[in-house]
Amino acid sequence: MNIENTKAQMRKGVLEFCILSILSDGEHYPTEIIERMKTAKLLVVEGTLYPLLTRLKNDGLLIYRWEESTSGPPRKYFTLSEEGKKSLAELINSWTELTDSVNQIIKQTTKTN
Repeated sequence: MNIENTKAQMRKGVLEFCILSILSDGEHYPTEIIERMKTAKLLVVEGTLYPLLTRLKNDGLLIYRWEESTSGPPRKYFTLSEEGKKSLAELINSWTELTDSVNQIIKQTTKTN
């Protein structure tokens, strides 16, 4: 088993969930999203983030607006759509169920080892 590959797959699986969670507190510029993820020790680069934002927007989960910038090109600010808010609520429920189940299994495993 390649542990690093498994860890990478686990992180990849929660990126969309984390993006939706970050955007649940209001609109954010992609650089802000990257910084929030870095603070949480979830490293993500622009080359990964932008395609995810585009996919989430195309799926109707995000909306965006353009804002002129005094220090460069206009910036795109993202926020959750109503559908995105509903999807996030479902993901939070699923995440809670999943982590509860995994924690139960881990707890059982550590008792036997």
